[in-house]
Amino acid sequence: MGDVLAGFQTVWEFDTDSMLIRFERGIRTPKLLQALGERRIPFEALSGVELAVGKRGTVVLRAVPRPGADPLMDAADGQLKEAYDPYRLVLPAERETLADYYAERIRESLCPDADVPAEAHLVTVPPAPLSFKAYDGKASFDGKAISFRWFWTGASSEKWKVGDQHFRIDELTGVEWRSPESRGSAGTAPKEGSAKGAAAKGGAAKDGTAGNGTGKAAPKGGGHGYLRLLRRSAEDEPPGRPDQDPAAVVFGMGYGLVHQSLPFAAAVLEAVRASSPVPCAEGARSSNRAGAPRRDPADIAERIRHLGELHTAGLLTDDEFSAKKAELLAEL
Repeated sequence: MGDVLAGFQTVWEFDTDSMLIRFERGIRTPKLLQALGERRIPFEALSGVELAVGKRGTVVLRAVPRPGADPLMDAADGQLKEAYDPYRLVLPAERETLADYYAERIRESLCPDADVPAEAHLVTVPPAPLSFKAYDGKASFDGKAISFRWFWTGASSEKWKVGDQHFRIDELTGVEWRSPESRGSAGTAPKEGSAKGAAAKGGAAKDGTAGNGTGKAAPKGGGHGYLRLLRRSAEDEPPGRPDQDPAAVVFGMGYGLVHQSLPFAAAVLEAVRASSPVPCAEGARSSNRAGAPRRDPADIAERIRHLGELHTAGLLTDDEFSAKKAELLAEL
Protein backbone atom coordinates (compact mmCIF):
# COMPACT_ATOMS: atom_id res chain seq x y z
CA MET A 1 0.00 0.00 0.00
CA GLY A 2 2.80 2.42 0.91
CA ASP A 3 0.47 4.78 2.79
CA VAL A 4 0.52 6.35 6.25
CA LEU A 5 -2.49 6.76 8.53
CA ALA A 6 -1.80 8.97 11.55
CA GLY A 7 -4.05 9.02 14.60
CA PHE A 8 -3.77 10.23 18.16
CA GLN A 9 -0.46 8.93 19.63
CA THR A 10 -0.28 6.15 17.01
CA VAL A 11 0.71 5.92 13.34
CA TRP A 12 0.09 3.04 10.94
CA GLU A 13 2.47 2.73 7.98
CA PHE A 14 1.28 0.25 5.35
CA ASP A 15 3.45 -2.07 3.29
CA THR A 16 2.46 -4.77 0.81
CA ASP A 17 2.42 -7.63 3.34
CA SER A 18 2.45 -5.88 6.72
CA MET A 19 1.99 -2.64 8.58
CA LEU A 20 4.35 -0.85 10.94
CA ILE A 21 2.64 0.54 14.03
CA ARG A 22 4.58 3.38 15.66
CA PHE A 23 3.71 4.85 19.06
CA GLU A 24 4.55 8.45 19.82
CA ARG A 25 6.35 9.43 23.01
CA GLY A 26 4.63 11.88 25.32
CA ILE A 27 2.95 12.23 28.68
CA ARG A 28 -0.42 11.20 27.21
CA THR A 29 0.85 8.04 25.57
CA PRO A 30 0.53 5.00 27.88
CA LYS A 31 3.88 3.72 29.09
CA LEU A 32 3.27 0.28 27.60
CA LEU A 33 3.00 1.76 24.11
CA GLN A 34 6.07 3.93 24.70
CA ALA A 35 7.98 0.87 25.84
CA LEU A 36 6.97 -1.03 22.70
CA GLY A 37 8.08 1.86 20.49
CA GLU A 38 7.00 0.29 17.22
CA ARG A 39 5.76 -3.09 16.04
CA ARG A 40 5.62 -4.65 12.58
CA ILE A 41 2.42 -6.63 12.15
CA PRO A 42 2.24 -9.02 9.16
CA PHE A 43 -1.25 -9.13 7.67
CA GLU A 44 -1.18 -12.90 8.16
CA ALA A 45 -1.10 -12.19 11.92
CA LEU A 46 -4.56 -10.57 11.74
CA SER A 47 -8.00 -12.16 11.76
CA GLY A 48 -9.89 -8.99 10.85
CA VAL A 49 -10.34 -5.28 11.41
CA GLU A 50 -13.06 -3.30 13.19
CA LEU A 51 -14.27 0.30 12.86
CA ALA A 52 -16.39 1.84 15.62
CA VAL A 53 -17.48 5.21 16.96
CA GLY A 54 -15.17 6.35 19.75
CA LYS A 55 -15.47 8.90 22.52
CA ARG A 56 -15.46 12.69 22.17
CA GLY A 57 -15.80 12.96 18.41
CA THR A 58 -13.48 10.13 17.39
CA VAL A 59 -13.59 6.87 15.48
CA VAL A 60 -11.55 3.81 16.42
CA LEU A 61 -9.92 1.53 13.88
CA ARG A 62 -8.77 -1.72 15.45
CA ALA A 63 -6.86 -4.55 13.85
CA VAL A 64 -7.83 -7.89 15.38
CA PRO A 65 -4.85 -10.23 15.99
CA ARG A 66 -5.19 -13.95 15.36
CA PRO A 67 -4.96 -16.08 18.50
CA GLY A 68 -1.44 -17.46 18.75
CA ALA A 69 0.08 -14.89 16.38
CA ASP A 70 1.24 -12.28 18.92
CA PRO A 71 2.88 -13.46 22.16
CA LEU A 72 2.21 -10.07 23.76
CA MET A 73 -1.54 -10.40 23.28
CA ASP A 74 -1.48 -14.08 24.21
CA ALA A 75 0.24 -13.22 27.49
CA ALA A 76 -2.17 -10.33 28.15
CA ASP A 77 -5.11 -12.71 27.67
CA GLY A 78 -7.69 -9.94 27.29
CA GLN A 79 -6.64 -8.00 30.40
CA LEU A 80 -5.37 -4.82 28.74
CA LYS A 81 -7.29 -1.59 29.08
CA GLU A 82 -8.43 -0.04 25.81
CA ALA A 83 -5.84 2.72 26.06
CA TYR A 84 -3.06 0.11 26.29
CA ASP A 85 -4.23 -1.90 23.27
CA PRO A 86 -1.43 -1.72 20.66
CA TYR A 87 -3.86 -2.62 17.87
CA ARG A 88 -6.10 0.47 18.28
CA LEU A 89 -5.87 3.60 16.16
CA VAL A 90 -7.99 6.58 17.30
CA LEU A 91 -8.85 9.17 14.65
CA PRO A 92 -10.97 12.34 14.48
CA ALA A 93 -14.56 11.57 13.50
CA GLU A 94 -14.23 13.51 10.24
CA ARG A 95 -11.71 10.89 9.05
CA GLU A 96 -14.19 8.02 9.30
CA THR A 97 -14.43 7.62 5.53
CA LEU A 98 -10.66 7.36 5.25
CA ALA A 99 -10.57 4.87 8.13
CA ASP A 100 -13.24 2.77 6.43
CA TYR A 101 -11.18 2.76 3.23
CA TYR A 102 -8.11 1.39 5.00
CA ALA A 103 -10.19 -1.11 6.95
CA GLU A 104 -11.38 -2.54 3.63
CA ARG A 105 -7.84 -2.60 2.26
CA ILE A 106 -6.67 -4.56 5.32
CA ARG A 107 -9.52 -7.04 4.89
CA GLU A 108 -8.42 -7.60 1.30
CA SER A 109 -4.90 -8.38 2.54
CA LEU A 110 -5.88 -11.01 5.13
CA CYS A 111 -4.64 -14.54 4.55
CA PRO A 112 -7.11 -17.37 3.74
CA ASP A 113 -6.60 -18.83 7.24
CA ALA A 114 -7.34 -15.55 9.03
CA ASP A 115 -10.10 -17.13 11.13
CA VAL A 116 -7.83 -20.00 12.28
CA PRO A 117 -5.42 -19.67 15.25
CA ALA A 118 -1.83 -19.21 14.10
CA GLU A 119 0.49 -22.20 14.42
CA ALA A 120 3.46 -19.97 15.26
CA HIS A 121 4.11 -16.51 16.61
CA LEU A 122 4.21 -14.03 13.75
CA VAL A 123 4.84 -10.79 15.67
CA THR A 124 8.21 -10.20 17.32
CA VAL A 125 8.61 -9.15 20.95
CA PRO A 126 11.26 -7.07 22.74
CA PRO A 127 14.53 -9.03 22.74
CA ALA A 128 16.34 -10.23 25.85
CA PRO A 129 17.90 -9.33 28.20
CA LEU A 130 14.89 -8.07 30.12
CA SER A 131 14.24 -7.49 33.80
CA PHE A 132 11.82 -5.79 36.18
CA LYS A 133 11.37 -5.32 39.90
CA ALA A 134 8.33 -6.93 41.49
CA TYR A 135 7.21 -6.52 45.10
CA ASP A 136 8.90 -9.67 46.36
CA GLY A 137 11.84 -9.97 43.98
CA LYS A 138 13.60 -9.08 40.75
CA ALA A 139 12.85 -11.07 37.59
CA SER A 140 15.55 -11.36 34.90
CA PHE A 141 15.53 -13.08 31.50
CA ASP A 142 18.69 -13.53 29.41
CA GLY A 143 17.04 -15.29 26.48
CA LYS A 144 17.74 -18.80 27.74
CA ALA A 145 16.66 -18.79 31.40
CA ILE A 146 14.64 -16.79 33.91
CA SER A 147 15.92 -15.89 37.36
CA PHE A 148 13.99 -14.70 40.41
CA ARG A 149 16.08 -12.98 43.09
CA TRP A 150 14.01 -12.45 46.23
CA PHE A 151 13.93 -9.24 48.24
CA TRP A 152 14.35 -9.96 51.94
CA THR A 153 11.69 -7.41 52.90
CA GLY A 154 9.11 -8.58 50.35
CA ALA A 155 9.38 -12.32 49.82
CA SER A 156 7.21 -14.68 51.85
CA SER A 157 8.81 -17.18 54.20
CA GLU A 158 8.09 -19.97 51.69
CA LYS A 159 10.09 -18.21 48.98
CA TRP A 160 12.84 -17.15 51.34
CA LYS A 161 13.36 -20.74 52.50
CA VAL A 162 13.77 -22.17 48.99
CA GLY A 163 16.06 -19.33 47.95
CA ASP A 164 16.55 -17.56 44.62
CA GLN A 165 15.23 -19.44 41.62
CA HIS A 166 16.56 -20.20 38.13
CA PHE A 167 14.41 -21.73 35.35
CA ARG A 168 15.62 -22.87 31.94
CA ILE A 169 13.31 -22.26 29.00
CA ASP A 170 13.12 -25.99 28.24
CA GLU A 171 11.72 -26.55 31.74
CA LEU A 172 8.66 -24.42 31.02
CA THR A 173 5.39 -24.85 29.13
CA GLY A 174 4.27 -21.22 29.26
CA VAL A 175 3.57 -18.24 31.50
CA GLU A 176 0.58 -16.87 33.40
CA TRP A 177 0.43 -13.09 33.67
CA ARG A 178 -2.08 -11.23 35.81
CA SER A 179 -2.39 -7.48 35.37
CA PRO A 180 -2.39 -5.46 38.59
CA GLU A 181 -5.02 -3.26 36.93
CA SER A 182 -7.51 -5.98 35.99
CA ARG A 183 -10.53 -6.93 38.00
CA GLY A 184 -10.16 -9.99 40.15
CA SER A 185 -6.46 -9.42 40.75
CA ALA A 186 -6.90 -8.64 44.44
CA GLY A 187 -5.89 -11.19 47.01
CA THR A 188 -2.53 -12.05 45.52
CA ALA A 189 -0.54 -9.62 47.61
CA PRO A 190 2.04 -10.86 50.09
CA LYS A 191 0.79 -11.58 53.58
CA GLU A 192 1.53 -9.28 56.45
CA GLY A 193 4.62 -10.28 58.36
CA SER A 194 6.48 -11.92 55.47
CA ALA A 195 9.89 -13.39 56.24
CA LYS A 196 12.53 -10.85 57.25
CA GLY A 197 9.94 -8.14 56.86
CA ALA A 198 9.39 -4.95 58.77
CA ALA A 199 8.18 -6.73 61.89
CA ALA A 200 11.26 -8.92 62.05
CA LYS A 201 14.03 -6.50 61.05
CA GLY A 202 12.44 -3.09 61.12
CA GLY A 203 12.80 -2.99 57.32
CA ALA A 204 9.92 -0.58 56.71
CA ALA A 205 10.38 3.11 57.22
CA LYS A 206 8.07 5.07 59.47
CA ASP A 207 6.25 6.46 56.45
CA GLY A 208 5.30 2.94 55.39
CA THR A 209 7.71 2.59 52.49
CA ALA A 210 9.22 -0.80 51.85
CA GLY A 211 12.90 -1.59 52.31
CA ASN A 212 13.17 -3.74 49.19
CA GLY A 213 15.17 -1.30 47.11
CA THR A 214 12.23 0.31 45.35
CA GLY A 215 11.63 3.09 47.87
CA LYS A 216 7.87 2.83 47.36
CA ALA A 217 5.08 1.75 49.64
CA ALA A 218 4.28 -1.96 49.73
CA PRO A 219 1.05 -2.85 47.91
CA LYS A 220 -2.03 -2.85 50.07
CA GLY A 221 -5.58 -3.96 49.39
CA GLY A 222 -6.63 -4.81 45.82
CA GLY A 223 -4.86 -4.30 42.52
CA HIS A 224 -2.10 -6.91 42.68
CA GLY A 225 -0.78 -8.92 39.79
CA TYR A 226 1.75 -11.65 39.27
CA LEU A 227 3.88 -13.45 36.73
CA ARG A 228 3.91 -17.22 37.14
CA LEU A 229 6.13 -19.59 35.16
CA LEU A 230 4.35 -22.80 34.18
CA ARG A 231 6.72 -25.71 34.77
CA ARG A 232 6.63 -29.10 33.07
CA SER A 233 7.42 -30.78 36.38
CA ALA A 234 4.35 -29.21 38.01
CA GLU A 235 1.77 -29.68 35.22
CA ASP A 236 -0.36 -32.01 37.37
CA GLU A 237 -0.15 -29.87 40.51
CA PRO A 238 -2.83 -27.27 41.37
CA PRO A 239 -1.39 -23.73 41.34
CA GLY A 240 -0.74 -22.28 44.77
CA ARG A 241 -0.87 -18.69 45.95
CA PRO A 242 1.51 -16.56 43.87
CA ASP A 243 3.04 -14.99 46.99
CA GLN A 244 4.05 -18.49 48.15
CA ASP A 245 4.92 -20.01 44.77
CA PRO A 246 8.69 -19.89 44.06
CA ALA A 247 7.86 -19.93 40.33
CA ALA A 248 5.99 -16.61 40.56
CA VAL A 249 6.71 -12.98 41.37
CA VAL A 250 4.03 -10.67 42.77
CA PHE A 251 3.61 -7.00 41.94
CA GLY A 252 1.24 -4.12 42.59
CA MET A 253 0.61 -0.76 40.97
CA GLY A 254 4.08 0.48 41.92
CA TYR A 255 5.99 -2.75 41.29
CA GLY A 256 6.26 -4.67 38.03
CA LEU A 257 4.04 -2.28 36.10
CA VAL A 258 2.27 -3.43 32.96
CA HIS A 259 4.82 -1.80 30.65
CA GLN A 260 7.61 -3.74 32.36
CA SER A 261 6.09 -7.10 33.23
CA LEU A 262 3.97 -7.76 30.11
CA PRO A 263 6.79 -7.46 27.52
CA PHE A 264 8.85 -9.67 29.85
CA ALA A 265 6.07 -12.28 29.93
CA ALA A 266 5.67 -12.09 26.14
CA ALA A 267 9.40 -12.60 25.55
CA VAL A 268 9.41 -15.67 27.80
CA LEU A 269 6.31 -17.06 26.07
CA GLU A 270 7.94 -16.55 22.65
CA ALA A 271 11.11 -18.32 23.78
CA VAL A 272 9.13 -21.25 25.22
CA ARG A 273 7.17 -21.68 22.01
CA ALA A 274 10.26 -21.31 19.82
CA SER A 275 12.07 -24.00 21.82
CA SER A 276 9.20 -26.49 21.48
CA PRO A 277 9.47 -29.01 18.64
CA VAL A 278 7.32 -28.26 15.61
CA PRO A 279 4.55 -30.93 15.46
CA CYS A 280 4.86 -32.49 12.04
CA ALA A 281 4.20 -36.21 11.59
CA GLU A 282 5.81 -38.10 8.71
CA GLY A 283 2.38 -38.96 7.36
CA ALA A 284 1.44 -35.31 7.22
CA ARG A 285 4.67 -34.52 5.35
CA SER A 286 4.02 -37.25 2.79
CA SER A 287 0.45 -36.10 2.30
CA ASN A 288 1.61 -32.53 1.73
CA ARG A 289 4.08 -33.64 -0.90
CA ALA A 290 1.57 -35.86 -2.63
CA GLY A 291 -1.47 -33.66 -3.12
CA ALA A 292 -1.63 -30.60 -0.87
CA PRO A 293 -1.13 -27.19 -2.56
CA ARG A 294 2.31 -25.65 -2.24
CA ARG A 295 2.81 -22.85 0.27
CA ASP A 296 3.07 -19.28 -0.91
CA PRO A 297 6.81 -18.52 -1.38
CA ALA A 298 6.28 -15.08 0.20
CA ASP A 299 4.81 -16.74 3.29
CA ILE A 300 7.76 -19.13 3.50
CA ALA A 301 10.20 -16.23 3.15
CA GLU A 302 8.47 -14.31 5.95
CA ARG A 303 8.61 -17.33 8.26
CA ILE A 304 12.29 -17.88 7.52
CA ARG A 305 12.92 -14.19 8.23
CA HIS A 306 11.13 -14.59 11.58
CA LEU A 307 13.25 -17.67 12.40
CA GLY A 308 16.35 -15.63 11.55
CA GLU A 309 15.35 -12.98 14.08
CA LEU A 310 14.89 -15.65 16.76
CA HIS A 311 18.28 -17.13 15.84
CA THR A 312 19.98 -13.73 16.02
CA ALA A 313 18.38 -13.10 19.42
CA GLY A 314 19.82 -16.39 20.68
CA LEU A 315 16.42 -18.09 21.08
CA LEU A 316 17.25 -20.78 18.51
CA THR A 317 20.50 -22.73 18.22
CA ASP A 318 22.29 -23.09 14.89
CA ASP A 319 20.99 -26.65 14.53
CA GLU A 320 17.42 -25.69 15.41
CA PHE A 321 17.47 -22.80 12.95
CA SER A 322 18.87 -24.97 10.14
CA ALA A 323 16.34 -27.75 10.78
CA LYS A 324 13.32 -25.46 10.87
CA LYS A 325 14.53 -23.56 7.81
CA ALA A 326 14.91 -26.85 5.91
CA GLU A 327 11.36 -27.85 6.87
CA LEU A 328 9.99 -24.60 5.49
CA LEU A 329 12.00 -24.82 2.28
CA ALA A 330 10.72 -28.36 1.77
CA GLU A 331 7.18 -26.96 1.58
CA LEU A 332 7.95 -24.92 -1.55
